[in-house]
Amino acid sequence: MLTRRDFGLGLGALGMTASLPGLAQNVRMMRVANTVAVNDPQQCFCTAGQHPKLNFYKPNGVDVEYVNMSSITQALQSLRGGHVEFGPAVPGVLLPAMAKDPGLDLVVVYKWLPRNANVIVVKPGSPIRTAADLAGKRIGVRSQGDTGIVITRTMLAELGLADDKCEYIAIGDGAPAGAAIDNDRVDAMVAFDTATARIELVGTKLRYVPLTPKFAQVGSGWMCVPRKLLKEDRKSLVALFQGIAKSTIFSNANLDTAIDLHWAVYPESRPKGRSEDEARKELAFILKDRKNSWMRRPDDPDQRMGASSLAEWKANIKMTAESTRNPKLAEELGDPNRLFTNELIDEINAFDKQAIVQMAKELKL
Repeated sequence: MLTRRDFGLGLGALGMTASLPGLAQNVRMMRVANTVAVNDPQQCFCTAGQHPKLNFYKPNGVDVEYVNMSSITQALQSLRGGHVEFGPAVPGVLLPAMAKDPGLDLVVVYKWLPRNANVIVVKPGSPIRTAADLAGKRIGVRSQGDTGIVITRTMLAELGLADDKCEYIAIGDGAPAGAAIDNDRVDAMVAFDTATARIELVGTKLRYVPLTPKFAQVGSGWMCVPRKLLKEDRKSLVALFQGIAKSTIFSNANLDTAIDLHWAVYPESRPKGRSEDEARKELAFILKDRKNSWMRRPDDPDQRMGASSLAEWKANIKMTAESTRNPKLAEELGDPNRLFTNELIDEINAFDKQAIVQMAKELKL
């Protein structure tokens, strides 16, 4: 099991055992596949509740441990192998994998990003004005295992366009990605909003291009678990995702304090070489859009934290079938109801949300 000290060692360190500070005997550690591959306060929607002043997890018998991953594919392999208990579910990767391998028995149980947090960015003077202009271009992505590739294909497919002439170039994060855009190594980048905000912070000027209409309306982040775990340890999963729901509401209501809570729980993630005030300003910029994407749109008919819908998963199947050029995907997957479940959602939401908001307004560290 990874300790916080071993955080950066990733999957290769699994199997090591060490005690975590304050770990109670009957607390189950729920390991999450962290495909961002870095531990910083953008995870406060989950980690804030680990702080003793909030204590959203341990009283209910669980706690969270982050395990670094290099890609969504590695996360799926780790879920299948039992190396982690839960991880991100990206439809464009998850659905083809499940269709190809029926033994990959995963189920989506919680939607953590109900709004679309993907973005297209270009240089201010770029001729690219719409997603359609990405066809045949050099597209920057964080890595070759990054979801930016799938997202680009999904948007082009929605427009009836192919990506067969696109070139996907791994440009990393932050300054290296900014240099690739500034020096015209790529024509555009497709990534999560937090990744492009980090590029802006290093001084690269970006212009945001609108997502395609249908894709813009779908969520962008779900969590899945092995179906076996859902059957065998429902109680722990309810406790886990209720803790995440509470942490999300708290972090949305008071991002500054949520950042401080994250740093207190994970002191190794504190900024080095600059003040915490400077780091907080940077994080506020990085999370300026993301903190709203954690919450459901006001017009969403289902305001329950974490809830999915059959309609959105049918839409995900359709978009994925188009982007992978597999018209038989829906047939191969079978009943779309098996892909997700809301069976935990009412129990996850059985708490006073306004009390969490009030706590966020009043908490002093």
